Amino acid sequence: MIIDTHAHFTPQAMLDALLKEAGRFPNVDISHEDGHYKLAFNGGAPTRPIAPKLRETDERLGWMDQCSIDAQVTGGWLDSFGYELPAGEGAAWSRFLNEHLMNGTDGEKRLTPLASVPLQSGKLAAEVLQEAMNAGFVGAMIGTQPHATTGNLDDADLDPFWEAASSLGAVLYLHPMFGCGDPRLLDYDMMNAVGRGVDTTTAISRLLFSGHFLKYTGMKFVLSHGGGGIPYLLGRLARNHDIHPGKYADPVAGFKTLYFDSVLFEEEALKFLATQSGTERIMLGSDYPFPIGDPDPCAIVHRCGFGGGAENAILGDTAQEVFGIKA
Repeated sequence: MIIDTHAHFTPQAMLDALLKEAGRFPNVDISHEDGHYKLAFNGGAPTRPIAPKLRETDERLGWMDQCSIDAQVTGGWLDSFGYELPAGEGAAWSRFLNEHLMNGTDGEKRLTPLASVPLQSGKLAAEVLQEAMNAGFVGAMIGTQPHATTGNLDDADLDPFWEAASSLGAVLYLHPMFGCGDPRLLDYDMMNAVGRGVDTTTAISRLLFSGHFLKYTGMKFVLSHGGGGIPYLLGRLARNHDIHPGKYADPVAGFKTLYFDSVLFEEEALKFLATQSGTERIMLGSDYPFPIGDPDPCAIVHRCGFGGGAENAILGDTAQEVFGIKA
């Protein structure tokens, strides 16, 4: 099987339901004009428009056929996760998203959904993750900033969530947020080109030094966009650990537990990632349906010339095992 492990989905039925039940979430606003939808949370600025390709399945499946992709793992859209909401409403919102993500892929065996959880509360995130996995999800896609623009994934408040993810054997797919808090990224369309990688690098460096990946060993943790700068900076992270003996967890040991997608576009970068992680820790990804995603994700894997077993691992064998996808 060839499996795309990095894609996003916001079912049209979810937007339709929200328009009908606007009062259900007092701090969630939805606008709809000329076929364009935007969300806003807690009085904040509206999201980017929710693209048609993000909302439908027929074109998605047609694209998968063109790329010879048999199955796709679909998380939600990070802009819609609602980490800005008050905790109780955020939990209700995550449950609403999960209901529609599951319903939107029900009956389509080629699509495997990932849940959303309210990271603004570790206790509620643990509860929602448990509910989601009971409902058939294999895990969740989470953002790098648990309060949308503040907070860190290693904050003590999130310990119940990490404990639940580990005890449940959940797959957690880390995806950077859109706003990375650095105004220098606002020019040259650098938010996507650079900011995403910086955001991932910062969040994961904290989790490596905090020892989360060595403590919560029951979960499987996947990094999008080839891990940002983490593979390239691993030597510096190790040096920082060495010159501060006893203060931080070993980042190299934590790194060895991680999985990565292949959304790097440059074969030499993917080859380098493979030297750091091993090909058995890399899985095919596209970032569908976004323009900065890979329109032909299998091609970079083929160009690398890893060889049969290693190439098959990246294209789908590892994903089958990690996400429990059956042929």
